[in-house]
Parts: sequence; C-alpha cells; structure tokens
Amino acid sequence: MVETARIPERNEWGIYMHVEIRVEPTDDELHSLLTWLRRDPDLRRTASVEMSEQPPRAGEMGAVADILQLVTENGWSAANFALTLVAWKQTRPRASRVTVQHEELVAALTDCSDEEIARITRLLQGGRQNDEEGSAW
Repeated sequence: MVETARIPERNEWGIYMHVEIRVEPTDDELHSLLTWLRRDPDLRRTASVEMSEQPPRAGEMGAVADILQLVTENGWSAANFALTLVAWKQTRPRASRVTVQHEELVAALTDCSDEEIARITRLLQGGRQNDEEGSAW
C-alpha cells in the first residue's frame, strides 16, 4: 500500500512550499540526488526532502519510488536550490533530466543552461508572473 504524507500548508514560521522533483532515468540517480540534497547544509536548514512512492501502473508489480518531495520553510533560497541541482547534475557520469514541479508549473533541467536555471528559479520564486516571455514551462 502506498502512503502519501499530508503536507501542512502553514507552520508557526510561515507558509510551506511543496515541490516535487523527478529524475530520468530514475534507477540510482534519484537516490543519488536525495543523498546530495540531504548533505547540503543550507537546504538541510530550510527544507526537508523525502522519497515518495507512486502507485504502480497497469502491469507493474508494485509501487515505485520515483519522486522526491521537498517541503521548504521561510528563509529558503530558490536560487541556491537551483544551483544545488546544477552542481549535482555536473557530477553525474551520464545525461539525466531533472524535472521540478510546484503546483501546476513544471520546469526541466537538462543541459544546465542559464535559461534553464533562471526558469527553475522563477518557478520556485512565484511562478508564471515572473516569466518575462509568458511561455509554457
């Protein structure tokens, strides 16, 4: 049975932000990213990161741990988080795609370009209203 943690919307310090992170391919890459994020001192101080299981698809035997859930507190830095993702990606021996989702907005990090980093940062700082081009994420 897959358990889904209930994420509180507020605490005594302010509003939580809930972010989902996916990595393709998922095999060991997701576990590697989880370890990397948990070792980052700034992120550890302002957010929690957990592995989440998704229900099995038709024909699959069981649940698959394929999403990281990040819950932030006040004082967290979207820009620092984006740069932490970039630093992790640059250590990987093979290409991967990191997808970051907050509410209905999604942005991907594939080649670590300045544009991708800026898009993820804007998404985490407040969404579409900060997107100059008004394009889809």
